[in-house]
Amino acid sequence: MKKPAFRKKSGAGSPAEPTGPAVAAEPSGPARTSRPGRGRGPLAGRAGGAGRAGGAEGAGAAGSGGAAKTTQSLLAAAVVLAAVFGIAQVRPPAAPAKAGTGAAATTAQVERTSVVCPQPVQGLTGSTTLTAYTPPGTGSATGGAGWLSDAAAPAVPAAQPTTAPAAPAAATPAPTGSGAPGAPVQDKNAAPADARLTVPKPGTPATGPAANGDAAPGTGAVATGALAPGFTVTQTTVVTEQRGLGLSGLTCTPAATSFWFAGASTAADRVDYLSLVNTESAAAVVDIKLYGDKGLIDNDAANGITVSPGSSQAVLLSTLTKGAVADLAVHVVVRSGRVGAALHAADGGKGADWVPASDAPAPVQVMPGLPADTASARLVVWAPPEDDADLKIQLSGKNGWFSPAGNESIHVKAGMVAAVDLGKLTRDEVAGLRLSPSDDKHRTPVVAGLRVDRAAANGKTDAAWLTGSDPVGARATVADNRAGASTLYLTSSGEAATVRVTASAGSGGGTPATKEVQLPAGGTVALPAPEPAGLNGVFALTVETVSGGPVVAARMLSLPAKDVPMFTVQALRDDRSTVKVPQAGQDPGVVLR
Repeated sequence: MKKPAFRKKSGAGSPAEPTGPAVAAEPSGPARTSRPGRGRGPLAGRAGGAGRAGGAEGAGAAGSGGAAKTTQSLLAAAVVLAAVFGIAQVRPPAAPAKAGTGAAATTAQVERTSVVCPQPVQGLTGSTTLTAYTPPGTGSATGGAGWLSDAAAPAVPAAQPTTAPAAPAAATPAPTGSGAPGAPVQDKNAAPADARLTVPKPGTPATGPAANGDAAPGTGAVATGALAPGFTVTQTTVVTEQRGLGLSGLTCTPAATSFWFAGASTAADRVDYLSLVNTESAAAVVDIKLYGDKGLIDNDAANGITVSPGSSQAVLLSTLTKGAVADLAVHVVVRSGRVGAALHAADGGKGADWVPASDAPAPVQVMPGLPADTASARLVVWAPPEDDADLKIQLSGKNGWFSPAGNESIHVKAGMVAAVDLGKLTRDEVAGLRLSPSDDKHRTPVVAGLRVDRAAANGKTDAAWLTGSDPVGARATVADNRAGASTLYLTSSGEAATVRVTASAGSGGGTPATKEVQLPAGGTVALPAPEPAGLNGVFALTVETVSGGPVVAARMLSLPAKDVPMFTVQALRDDRSTVKVPQAGQDPGVVLR
Protein backbone atom coordinates (compact mmCIF):
# COMPACT_ATOMS: atom_id res chain seq x y z
CA MET A 1 0.00 0.00 0.00
CA LYS A 2 1.37 3.41 -0.89
CA LYS A 3 1.54 5.94 1.87
CA PRO A 4 0.83 9.66 1.60
CA ALA A 5 3.79 11.67 0.36
CA PHE A 6 4.70 15.28 1.07
CA ARG A 7 2.12 17.56 -0.44
CA LYS A 8 2.22 21.30 -1.01
CA LYS A 9 -0.81 22.67 -2.76
CA SER A 10 -1.66 26.27 -3.51
CA GLY A 11 -5.09 27.32 -2.43
CA ALA A 12 -7.12 29.77 -0.47
CA GLY A 13 -5.48 32.11 1.93
CA SER A 14 -7.05 34.16 4.66
CA PRO A 15 -8.15 37.70 3.83
CA ALA A 16 -6.71 40.49 5.85
CA GLU A 17 -8.67 41.39 8.94
CA PRO A 18 -10.50 44.71 8.56
CA THR A 19 -9.17 47.35 10.90
CA GLY A 20 -11.58 50.18 10.23
CA PRO A 21 -14.14 49.40 12.91
CA ALA A 22 -11.51 49.00 15.58
CA VAL A 23 -10.04 52.40 14.78
CA ALA A 24 -13.46 54.01 14.66
CA ALA A 25 -14.21 52.69 18.12
CA GLU A 26 -11.31 54.58 19.66
CA PRO A 27 -12.36 57.82 21.50
CA SER A 28 -9.96 59.93 19.43
CA GLY A 29 -11.96 63.21 19.65
CA PRO A 30 -11.11 64.04 23.28
CA ALA A 31 -7.42 63.37 22.68
CA ARG A 32 -7.31 65.94 19.89
CA THR A 33 -9.40 68.45 21.89
CA SER A 34 -6.89 68.41 24.75
CA ARG A 35 -4.14 70.02 22.64
CA PRO A 36 -5.34 73.70 23.10
CA GLY A 37 -4.66 73.33 26.81
CA ARG A 38 -0.94 73.03 26.01
CA GLY A 39 -1.22 76.20 23.86
CA ARG A 40 -2.43 78.56 26.59
CA GLY A 41 1.07 79.90 27.24
CA PRO A 42 1.69 81.22 23.71
CA LEU A 43 -1.77 82.75 23.55
CA ALA A 44 -1.23 84.61 26.84
CA GLY A 45 2.17 85.79 25.68
CA ARG A 46 0.66 87.27 22.58
CA ALA A 47 -1.99 89.11 24.67
CA GLY A 48 0.69 90.49 27.03
CA GLY A 49 2.74 91.77 24.11
CA ALA A 50 -0.17 93.79 22.80
CA GLY A 51 -0.63 95.44 26.23
CA ARG A 52 3.01 96.47 26.41
CA ALA A 53 2.82 98.05 22.94
CA GLY A 54 -0.23 100.16 23.86
CA GLY A 55 0.99 101.71 27.16
CA ALA A 56 -0.77 101.46 30.50
CA GLU A 57 -4.23 101.56 29.14
CA GLY A 58 -3.30 98.98 26.59
CA ALA A 59 -1.85 96.85 29.32
CA GLY A 60 -5.02 97.06 31.35
CA ALA A 61 -7.07 96.07 28.34
CA ALA A 62 -4.71 93.27 27.54
CA GLY A 63 -4.83 92.00 31.11
CA SER A 64 -8.56 91.86 31.05
CA GLY A 65 -8.43 90.06 27.68
CA GLY A 66 -5.88 87.56 29.09
CA ALA A 67 -8.16 86.81 32.03
CA ALA A 68 -11.00 86.17 29.61
CA LYS A 69 -8.78 83.91 27.53
CA THR A 70 -7.68 82.01 30.63
CA THR A 71 -11.27 81.56 31.70
CA GLN A 72 -12.15 80.24 28.26
CA SER A 73 -9.22 77.82 28.36
CA LEU A 74 -10.27 76.51 31.75
CA LEU A 75 -13.80 76.06 30.48
CA ALA A 76 -12.43 74.24 27.42
CA ALA A 77 -10.39 71.92 29.66
CA ALA A 78 -13.50 71.20 31.74
CA VAL A 79 -15.40 70.40 28.57
CA VAL A 80 -12.62 68.00 27.51
CA LEU A 81 -12.70 66.17 30.86
CA ALA A 82 -16.49 66.04 30.77
CA ALA A 83 -16.33 64.62 27.26
CA VAL A 84 -13.78 62.00 28.27
CA PHE A 85 -15.77 60.86 31.29
CA GLY A 86 -18.97 61.15 29.31
CA ILE A 87 -17.65 58.71 26.71
CA ALA A 88 -16.65 56.33 29.46
CA GLN A 89 -20.16 56.53 30.90
CA VAL A 90 -22.03 56.01 27.64
CA ARG A 91 -19.91 52.95 26.81
CA PRO A 92 -20.08 50.82 29.95
CA PRO A 93 -19.43 47.05 29.98
CA ALA A 94 -22.51 45.01 29.14
CA ALA A 95 -22.54 43.42 32.60
CA PRO A 96 -20.25 45.39 34.95
CA ALA A 97 -18.99 43.52 37.96
CA LYS A 98 -19.36 45.12 41.36
CA ALA A 99 -16.07 46.08 42.87
CA GLY A 100 -14.77 43.63 45.39
CA THR A 101 -17.55 41.09 44.89
CA GLY A 102 -15.42 38.62 42.88
CA ALA A 103 -18.23 38.00 40.40
CA ALA A 104 -18.01 34.61 38.66
CA ALA A 105 -17.33 34.29 34.96
CA THR A 106 -20.26 33.75 32.63
CA THR A 107 -20.59 30.97 30.05
CA ALA A 108 -20.93 31.64 26.34
CA GLN A 109 -21.15 29.41 23.27
CA VAL A 110 -18.13 29.26 21.00
CA GLU A 111 -18.53 31.16 17.75
CA ARG A 112 -15.84 29.47 15.64
CA THR A 113 -14.41 25.94 15.73
CA SER A 114 -11.65 24.51 13.53
CA VAL A 115 -10.06 21.07 13.34
CA VAL A 116 -7.49 19.37 11.11
CA CYS A 117 -7.71 15.91 9.53
CA PRO A 118 -4.57 14.04 8.37
CA GLN A 119 -3.67 12.95 4.88
CA PRO A 120 -6.07 10.14 3.90
CA VAL A 121 -4.71 6.61 3.79
CA GLN A 122 -4.77 5.54 0.16
CA GLY A 123 -4.03 2.32 -1.67
CA LEU A 124 -5.21 0.20 -4.55
CA THR A 125 -8.32 -0.70 -2.54
CA GLY A 126 -8.33 2.11 0.02
CA SER A 127 -11.19 4.56 0.35
CA THR A 128 -11.51 7.39 2.87
CA THR A 129 -14.71 9.09 4.00
CA LEU A 130 -15.11 12.37 5.90
CA THR A 131 -18.20 12.98 8.05
CA ALA A 132 -18.99 16.28 9.79
CA TYR A 133 -21.69 17.02 12.32
CA THR A 134 -22.90 19.69 14.76
CA PRO A 135 -25.40 18.70 17.49
CA PRO A 136 -28.53 20.83 17.81
CA GLY A 137 -27.68 23.77 20.08
CA THR A 138 -29.51 25.30 22.98
CA GLY A 139 -27.92 28.76 22.72
CA SER A 140 -28.94 31.89 20.86
CA ALA A 141 -26.38 31.69 18.06
CA THR A 142 -27.82 31.84 14.54
CA GLY A 143 -26.49 31.66 11.02
CA GLY A 144 -22.95 30.54 10.30
CA ALA A 145 -21.59 27.74 8.15
CA GLY A 146 -19.59 24.53 8.40
CA TRP A 147 -17.24 23.21 5.74
CA LEU A 148 -14.26 20.99 4.94
CA SER A 149 -11.55 21.96 2.46
CA ASP A 150 -8.31 20.39 1.29
CA ALA A 151 -5.32 21.92 3.04
CA ALA A 152 -4.06 24.62 0.71
CA ALA A 153 -1.36 27.26 0.87
CA PRO A 154 -2.01 31.00 0.57
CA ALA A 155 -1.87 32.40 -2.95
CA VAL A 156 1.74 33.61 -2.53
CA PRO A 157 3.34 31.56 0.27
CA ALA A 158 6.68 32.59 1.70
CA ALA A 159 9.54 30.33 0.62
CA GLN A 160 10.51 27.91 3.38
CA PRO A 161 13.31 25.35 3.56
CA THR A 162 12.45 21.72 4.23
CA THR A 163 14.53 19.01 5.88
CA ALA A 164 14.01 16.51 3.08
CA PRO A 165 13.34 16.74 -0.66
CA ALA A 166 9.65 16.71 -1.48
CA ALA A 167 7.81 15.52 -4.52
CA PRO A 168 6.84 18.52 -6.65
CA ALA A 169 3.19 19.42 -6.35
CA ALA A 170 1.15 20.39 -9.36
CA ALA A 171 0.41 24.08 -9.51
CA THR A 172 -3.15 24.84 -8.51
CA PRO A 173 -4.79 28.16 -9.33
CA ALA A 174 -5.90 30.17 -6.34
CA PRO A 175 -9.69 30.08 -5.96
CA THR A 176 -11.82 33.18 -5.80
CA GLY A 177 -11.40 35.00 -2.51
CA SER A 178 -7.94 33.56 -1.88
CA GLY A 179 -6.33 36.90 -1.18
CA ALA A 180 -4.64 37.15 -4.59
CA PRO A 181 -4.39 40.65 -6.08
CA GLY A 182 -7.70 41.70 -7.56
CA ALA A 183 -9.62 38.81 -6.02
CA PRO A 184 -12.82 39.66 -4.17
CA VAL A 185 -12.57 39.47 -0.38
CA GLN A 186 -14.28 36.37 0.96
CA ASP A 187 -16.34 36.35 4.14
CA LYS A 188 -14.23 34.38 6.63
CA ASN A 189 -17.43 33.02 8.21
CA ALA A 190 -18.82 31.62 4.95
CA ALA A 191 -17.91 28.37 3.21
CA PRO A 192 -15.49 28.88 0.30
CA ALA A 193 -16.63 28.08 -3.21
CA ASP A 194 -14.20 25.14 -3.46
CA ALA A 195 -15.21 23.47 -0.17
CA ARG A 196 -15.05 19.69 -0.34
CA LEU A 197 -18.01 19.26 2.01
CA THR A 198 -20.52 21.60 3.69
CA VAL A 199 -22.75 21.00 6.71
CA PRO A 200 -26.31 22.13 5.97
CA LYS A 201 -27.54 22.67 9.53
CA PRO A 202 -27.12 21.46 13.13
CA GLY A 203 -28.56 18.00 13.74
CA THR A 204 -27.86 16.55 10.30
CA PRO A 205 -24.47 15.01 9.39
CA ALA A 206 -22.79 15.59 6.05
CA THR A 207 -20.51 12.97 4.50
CA GLY A 208 -18.36 12.62 1.42
CA PRO A 209 -15.07 11.21 0.07
CA ALA A 210 -11.69 12.65 0.97
CA ALA A 211 -9.21 13.70 -1.68
CA ASN A 212 -7.88 10.79 -3.70
CA GLY A 213 -4.36 9.95 -4.83
CA ASP A 214 -1.07 9.06 -3.20
CA ALA A 215 -0.22 12.72 -2.63
CA ALA A 216 -3.65 13.76 -1.31
CA PRO A 217 -3.41 16.59 1.23
CA GLY A 218 -4.86 16.78 4.70
CA THR A 219 -8.15 18.53 5.38
CA GLY A 220 -9.07 21.67 7.29
CA ALA A 221 -12.57 21.94 8.78
CA VAL A 222 -14.21 25.11 10.08
CA ALA A 223 -17.61 25.90 11.60
CA THR A 224 -18.98 29.31 12.56
CA GLY A 225 -22.08 30.73 14.21
CA ALA A 226 -24.72 28.18 15.20
CA LEU A 227 -22.66 25.37 13.62
CA ALA A 228 -19.58 25.99 15.80
CA PRO A 229 -20.63 24.55 19.22
CA GLY A 230 -19.82 20.82 19.23
CA PHE A 231 -18.63 20.70 15.60
CA THR A 232 -17.08 17.24 15.04
CA VAL A 233 -15.36 15.59 12.07
CA THR A 234 -14.60 11.87 11.73
CA GLN A 235 -12.29 10.35 9.10
CA THR A 236 -12.73 6.64 8.25
CA THR A 237 -10.69 4.51 5.83
CA VAL A 238 -11.23 0.95 4.59
CA VAL A 239 -8.21 -0.86 3.09
CA THR A 240 -8.73 -4.42 1.83
CA GLU A 241 -5.34 -5.12 0.22
CA GLN A 242 -3.08 -7.36 2.28
CA ARG A 243 -0.46 -4.74 3.04
CA GLY A 244 -2.20 -2.23 5.29
CA LEU A 245 -5.34 -4.34 5.63
CA GLY A 246 -7.80 -2.92 8.13
CA LEU A 247 -10.27 -0.24 9.13
CA SER A 248 -8.69 3.06 10.20
CA GLY A 249 -10.63 5.84 11.90
CA LEU A 250 -10.04 8.95 13.96
CA THR A 251 -11.76 12.06 15.23
CA CYS A 252 -10.03 15.11 13.74
CA THR A 253 -8.41 17.41 16.29
CA PRO A 254 -7.63 21.14 16.52
CA ALA A 255 -4.23 22.38 15.40
CA ALA A 256 -1.90 22.61 18.39
CA THR A 257 1.74 22.80 19.47
CA SER A 258 2.11 19.49 21.35
CA PHE A 259 0.90 15.93 20.69
CA TRP A 260 1.66 12.64 22.50
CA PHE A 261 1.31 9.15 21.03
CA ALA A 262 2.08 5.83 22.75
CA GLY A 263 2.18 2.47 20.95
CA ALA A 264 4.13 3.29 17.79
CA SER A 265 6.81 0.92 16.48
CA THR A 266 9.52 0.47 13.88
CA ALA A 267 9.57 -3.33 14.13
CA ALA A 268 10.12 -5.32 10.94
CA ASP A 269 6.46 -5.65 9.87
CA ARG A 270 5.34 -2.23 11.03
CA VAL A 271 4.87 0.79 8.76
CA ASP A 272 4.17 3.72 11.08
CA TYR A 273 4.21 7.34 9.98
CA LEU A 274 3.32 10.77 11.28
CA SER A 275 1.03 12.99 9.23
CA LEU A 276 1.75 16.70 9.77
CA VAL A 277 -0.75 19.15 8.27
CA ASN A 278 -0.41 22.93 8.37
CA THR A 279 -3.63 24.78 7.55
CA GLU A 280 -2.31 28.07 8.96
CA SER A 281 -1.02 31.05 6.98
CA ALA A 282 2.50 30.82 8.45
CA ALA A 283 5.09 28.06 8.30
CA ALA A 284 5.48 25.69 11.26
CA VAL A 285 8.73 24.23 12.60
CA VAL A 286 8.34 20.79 14.20
CA ASP A 287 10.54 18.54 16.34
CA ILE A 288 9.71 14.82 16.69
CA LYS A 289 10.96 13.20 19.89
CA LEU A 290 11.00 9.38 19.99
CA TYR A 291 11.36 7.39 23.22
CA GLY A 292 12.10 3.67 23.44
CA ASP A 293 13.08 1.17 26.12
CA LYS A 294 16.48 2.86 26.37
CA GLY A 295 15.21 6.44 26.53
CA LEU A 296 15.30 9.30 24.04
CA ILE A 297 16.40 8.34 20.52
CA ASP A 298 18.62 11.10 19.10
CA ASN A 299 18.35 11.87 15.40
CA ASP A 300 19.02 15.28 13.87
CA ALA A 301 16.60 14.48 11.02
CA ALA A 302 13.75 14.55 13.56
CA ASN A 303 14.39 18.20 14.48
CA GLY A 304 13.54 21.41 12.69
CA ILE A 305 11.10 19.94 10.18
CA THR A 306 9.47 22.85 8.33
CA VAL A 307 5.87 22.43 7.24
CA SER A 308 4.98 25.17 4.79
CA PRO A 309 1.63 26.98 4.95
CA GLY A 310 -1.17 24.87 3.52
CA SER A 311 1.00 21.78 3.08
CA SER A 312 1.13 18.21 4.41
CA GLN A 313 4.08 15.97 5.21
CA ALA A 314 4.21 12.26 6.01
CA VAL A 315 7.24 11.26 8.11
CA LEU A 316 8.08 7.54 8.20
CA LEU A 317 9.20 6.71 11.74
CA SER A 318 11.64 4.01 10.61
CA THR A 319 13.75 6.78 9.04
CA LEU A 320 14.19 8.35 12.47
CA THR A 321 15.46 5.31 14.40
CA LYS A 322 18.66 3.30 14.03
CA GLY A 323 17.32 -0.21 13.76
CA ALA A 324 13.99 -1.66 14.86
CA VAL A 325 12.37 -0.46 18.09
CA ALA A 326 9.41 -2.57 19.20
CA ASP A 327 7.58 0.02 21.32
CA LEU A 328 7.75 3.79 21.03
CA ALA A 329 6.28 6.90 22.57
CA VAL A 330 6.22 9.89 20.23
CA HIS A 331 6.12 13.54 21.24
CA VAL A 332 5.45 16.09 18.50
CA VAL A 333 6.66 19.54 19.60
CA VAL A 334 5.89 22.57 17.43
CA ARG A 335 8.51 25.28 17.92
CA SER A 336 6.69 27.89 15.87
CA GLY A 337 3.23 27.97 14.33
CA ARG A 338 0.64 25.21 14.78
CA VAL A 339 -0.06 21.91 13.02
CA GLY A 340 -2.45 19.01 13.06
CA ALA A 341 -0.60 15.77 13.87
CA ALA A 342 -1.78 12.17 13.55
CA LEU A 343 0.03 8.82 13.76
CA HIS A 344 -0.93 5.87 11.56
CA ALA A 345 0.23 2.32 12.33
CA ALA A 346 0.06 -0.71 10.01
CA ASP A 347 1.27 -4.15 11.05
CA GLY A 348 1.59 -6.08 7.78
CA GLY A 349 -1.60 -8.08 7.34
CA LYS A 350 -2.36 -8.15 11.08
CA GLY A 351 -4.18 -4.83 11.25
CA ALA A 352 -3.95 -1.08 10.88
CA ASP A 353 -5.44 2.05 12.45
CA TRP A 354 -4.73 5.58 13.55
CA VAL A 355 -3.07 5.78 16.98
CA PRO A 356 -5.09 8.48 18.77
CA ALA A 357 -3.30 11.38 20.42
CA SER A 358 -3.14 10.87 24.17
CA ASP A 359 -3.98 13.26 26.94
CA ALA A 360 -1.04 15.20 28.30
CA PRO A 361 1.10 13.24 30.81
CA ALA A 362 -0.91 12.61 33.99
CA PRO A 363 -0.65 10.29 37.03
CA VAL A 364 -3.93 8.56 36.11
CA GLN A 365 -4.81 7.43 32.58
CA VAL A 366 -8.16 5.83 31.71
CA MET A 367 -8.64 4.03 28.38
CA PRO A 368 -12.22 3.04 27.47
CA GLY A 369 -13.29 0.69 24.70
CA LEU A 370 -11.97 -2.86 25.15
CA PRO A 371 -14.28 -5.25 23.23
CA ALA A 372 -15.45 -8.46 24.87
CA ASP A 373 -13.81 -10.53 22.11
CA THR A 374 -10.36 -8.98 22.56
CA ALA A 375 -7.88 -11.63 21.36
CA SER A 376 -4.78 -9.89 22.70
CA ALA A 377 -3.72 -6.54 24.12
CA ARG A 378 -0.37 -4.80 24.54
CA LEU A 379 0.13 -1.89 26.94
CA VAL A 380 2.82 0.74 26.26
CA VAL A 381 3.70 3.37 28.92
CA TRP A 382 6.19 6.26 28.97
CA ALA A 383 7.52 8.00 32.08
CA PRO A 384 9.19 11.43 32.14
CA PRO A 385 12.98 11.79 32.54
CA GLU A 386 12.53 13.19 36.05
CA ASP A 387 11.18 10.08 37.77
CA ASP A 388 10.29 6.38 37.57
CA ALA A 389 6.63 5.35 37.62
CA ASP A 390 5.05 2.46 39.51
CA LEU A 391 1.49 1.91 38.34
CA LYS A 392 -1.48 -0.29 39.14
CA ILE A 393 -3.28 -1.90 36.19
CA GLN A 394 -7.03 -2.17 36.69
CA LEU A 395 -9.97 -3.17 34.53
CA SER A 396 -13.49 -1.82 34.76
CA GLY A 397 -15.90 -4.73 34.46
CA LYS A 398 -19.65 -4.85 34.78
CA ASN A 399 -19.47 -4.47 38.57
CA GLY A 400 -16.49 -2.16 39.13
CA TRP A 401 -12.69 -2.03 39.10
CA PHE A 402 -10.47 -5.10 39.56
CA SER A 403 -6.84 -6.10 38.85
CA PRO A 404 -6.24 -8.69 36.12
CA ALA A 405 -4.51 -11.79 37.49
CA GLY A 406 -0.83 -11.86 36.64
CA ASN A 407 -0.78 -8.27 35.35
CA GLU A 408 -1.49 -6.20 38.44
CA SER A 409 1.23 -3.57 37.94
CA ILE A 410 3.91 -2.15 35.68
CA HIS A 411 7.20 -0.37 36.44
CA VAL A 412 8.48 2.30 34.04
CA LYS A 413 12.01 3.72 34.28
CA ALA A 414 12.50 7.47 34.05
CA GLY A 415 12.59 8.76 30.47
CA MET A 416 11.89 5.33 29.01
CA VAL A 417 9.10 3.17 27.61
CA ALA A 418 7.87 -0.07 29.18
CA ALA A 419 5.50 -2.52 27.50
CA VAL A 420 3.65 -5.63 28.61
CA ASP A 421 1.52 -8.20 26.78
CA LEU A 422 -1.79 -8.55 28.61
CA GLY A 423 -3.15 -11.39 26.50
CA LYS A 424 -6.88 -12.03 26.40
CA LEU A 425 -7.42 -9.92 29.49
CA THR A 426 -11.15 -9.12 29.10
CA ARG A 427 -12.31 -12.74 29.55
CA ASP A 428 -15.21 -12.22 27.12
CA GLU A 429 -16.51 -9.14 28.93
CA VAL A 430 -16.27 -5.52 27.85
CA ALA A 431 -13.93 -3.33 29.87
CA GLY A 432 -12.04 -0.10 30.30
CA LEU A 433 -8.44 0.03 31.54
CA ARG A 434 -7.03 2.36 34.19
CA LEU A 435 -3.45 3.11 35.20
CA SER A 436 -2.96 4.81 38.57
CA PRO A 437 -0.06 5.28 41.03
CA SER A 438 0.75 2.27 43.21
CA ASP A 439 1.61 4.82 45.91
CA ASP A 440 -0.61 7.90 46.10
CA LYS A 441 2.36 9.86 47.43
CA HIS A 442 4.37 9.07 44.31
CA ARG A 443 2.29 10.45 41.44
CA THR A 444 4.45 10.41 38.32
CA PRO A 445 2.70 11.73 35.17
CA VAL A 446 2.74 9.18 32.34
CA VAL A 447 1.52 8.69 28.77
CA ALA A 448 -0.09 5.36 27.85
CA GLY A 449 -1.48 3.52 24.85
CA LEU A 450 -3.08 0.11 24.38
CA ARG A 451 -3.10 -2.01 21.23
CA VAL A 452 -6.18 -4.24 20.96
CA ASP A 453 -6.49 -7.12 18.47
CA ARG A 454 -9.64 -8.97 17.42
CA ALA A 455 -9.52 -12.26 15.52
CA ALA A 456 -11.98 -14.11 13.29
CA ALA A 457 -12.48 -17.88 13.34
CA ASN A 458 -10.24 -18.14 10.27
CA GLY A 459 -7.37 -16.49 12.17
CA LYS A 460 -7.51 -13.17 10.32
CA THR A 461 -7.13 -10.14 12.59
CA ASP A 462 -7.43 -6.40 12.78
CA ALA A 463 -6.04 -3.98 15.37
CA ALA A 464 -7.04 -0.72 17.02
CA TRP A 465 -5.23 1.54 19.46
CA LEU A 466 -6.72 3.08 22.61
CA THR A 467 -5.23 5.88 24.64
CA GLY A 468 -5.66 7.92 27.82
CA SER A 469 -8.85 9.94 27.40
CA ASP A 470 -10.72 12.86 28.96
CA PRO A 471 -14.24 12.33 30.38
CA VAL A 472 -17.29 12.97 28.23
CA GLY A 473 -18.20 15.97 30.38
CA ALA A 474 -21.36 17.82 29.41
CA ARG A 475 -21.47 16.48 25.85
CA ALA A 476 -19.37 14.55 23.33
CA THR A 477 -20.04 13.36 19.78
CA VAL A 478 -18.67 10.93 17.19
CA ALA A 479 -19.88 11.57 13.66
CA ASP A 480 -19.56 8.49 11.43
CA ASN A 481 -21.89 5.64 12.49
CA ARG A 482 -23.56 3.09 10.27
CA ALA A 483 -26.55 0.79 10.62
CA GLY A 484 -25.78 -2.24 12.79
CA ALA A 485 -22.07 -1.37 12.98
CA SER A 486 -21.60 0.85 16.06
CA THR A 487 -21.19 -0.12 19.72
CA LEU A 488 -20.76 2.33 22.62
CA TYR A 489 -18.53 1.51 25.59
CA LEU A 490 -19.40 3.60 28.65
CA THR A 491 -17.29 3.54 31.83
CA SER A 492 -18.11 5.44 35.01
CA SER A 493 -14.64 6.01 36.46
CA GLY A 494 -16.06 7.48 39.68
CA GLU A 495 -19.59 7.46 41.09
CA ALA A 496 -22.58 5.74 39.52
CA ALA A 497 -23.81 7.77 36.59
CA THR A 498 -26.65 8.32 34.16
CA VAL A 499 -25.93 9.27 30.55
CA ARG A 500 -28.17 10.21 27.65
CA VAL A 501 -27.31 8.79 24.23
CA THR A 502 -28.79 10.45 21.14
CA ALA A 503 -28.63 9.15 17.59
CA SER A 504 -28.99 11.98 15.10
CA ALA A 505 -30.99 11.95 11.90
CA GLY A 506 -29.19 10.22 9.05
CA SER A 507 -27.26 12.15 6.42
CA GLY A 508 -30.02 11.14 3.97
CA GLY A 509 -32.98 11.17 6.35
CA GLY A 510 -34.38 9.66 9.52
CA THR A 511 -35.80 10.61 12.92
CA PRO A 512 -33.42 11.05 15.92
CA ALA A 513 -33.60 8.52 18.77
CA THR A 514 -32.63 8.94 22.44
CA LYS A 515 -31.87 6.48 25.24
CA GLU A 516 -30.76 6.89 28.87
CA VAL A 517 -28.27 4.43 30.36
CA GLN A 518 -27.44 3.71 34.02
CA LEU A 519 -23.81 2.96 34.89
CA PRO A 520 -22.66 1.42 38.19
CA ALA A 521 -19.74 3.06 40.03
CA GLY A 522 -16.53 1.94 38.33
CA GLY A 523 -18.50 -0.20 35.89
CA THR A 524 -18.50 -0.53 32.10
CA VAL A 525 -21.55 -1.06 29.89
CA ALA A 526 -21.58 -1.97 26.18
CA LEU A 527 -24.52 -0.53 24.29
CA PRO A 528 -25.43 -1.29 20.68
CA ALA A 529 -25.86 2.21 19.35
CA PRO A 530 -29.48 3.39 19.10
CA GLU A 531 -30.36 4.18 15.50
CA PRO A 532 -32.70 6.80 14.06
CA ALA A 533 -36.03 5.55 12.72
CA GLY A 534 -36.08 5.47 8.93
CA LEU A 535 -32.28 5.78 8.79
CA ASN A 536 -30.83 6.74 5.44
CA GLY A 537 -27.05 7.25 5.31
CA VAL A 538 -24.68 7.69 8.25
CA PHE A 539 -25.59 9.19 11.61
CA ALA A 540 -23.91 10.76 14.63
CA LEU A 541 -23.94 9.65 18.28
CA THR A 542 -23.95 12.19 21.10
CA VAL A 543 -23.37 11.26 24.76
CA GLU A 544 -24.36 13.63 27.58
CA THR A 545 -23.70 13.18 31.29
CA VAL A 546 -26.99 13.56 33.12
CA SER A 547 -25.73 12.82 36.66
CA GLY A 548 -22.85 11.23 38.54
CA GLY A 549 -19.62 10.18 36.90
CA PRO A 550 -17.20 11.20 35.53
CA VAL A 551 -17.84 9.05 32.48
CA VAL A 552 -15.37 8.04 29.78
CA ALA A 553 -16.70 6.63 26.52
CA ALA A 554 -15.61 5.09 23.23
CA ARG A 555 -17.34 4.01 20.05
CA MET A 556 -16.37 0.87 18.13
CA LEU A 557 -17.22 0.83 14.42
CA SER A 558 -17.12 -2.73 13.04
CA LEU A 559 -17.20 -3.30 9.26
CA PRO A 560 -16.16 -6.90 8.49
CA ALA A 561 -14.78 -7.40 5.00
CA LYS A 562 -13.22 -10.42 3.28
CA ASP A 563 -13.62 -12.46 6.48
CA VAL A 564 -11.53 -9.90 8.39
CA PRO A 565 -13.07 -8.48 11.62
CA MET A 566 -12.28 -4.89 10.64
CA PHE A 567 -12.87 -2.41 13.43
CA THR A 568 -11.76 0.93 14.80
CA VAL A 569 -12.33 2.58 18.20
CA GLN A 570 -12.62 6.31 18.90
CA ALA A 571 -12.89 7.88 22.35
CA LEU A 572 -15.57 10.53 22.88
CA ARG A 573 -14.31 13.68 24.57
CA ASP A 574 -16.03 16.80 25.85
CA ASP A 575 -16.73 18.95 22.79
CA ARG A 576 -16.03 22.17 24.73
CA SER A 577 -18.86 23.96 22.99
CA THR A 578 -18.88 26.68 25.64
CA VAL A 579 -16.21 28.97 27.07
CA LYS A 580 -15.89 30.97 30.26
CA VAL A 581 -16.07 34.75 29.83
CA PRO A 582 -14.65 36.74 32.78
CA GLN A 583 -16.48 39.72 34.23
CA ALA A 584 -14.89 43.15 33.78
CA GLY A 585 -15.06 46.07 36.19
CA GLN A 586 -15.86 49.61 34.99
CA ASP A 587 -12.86 51.98 35.23
CA PRO A 588 -13.29 55.33 33.37
CA GLY A 589 -9.77 56.33 34.40
CA VAL A 590 -8.31 53.89 31.91
CA VAL A 591 -8.74 56.48 29.13
CA LEU A 592 -6.37 58.85 30.97
CA ARG A 593 -3.52 56.35 31.45
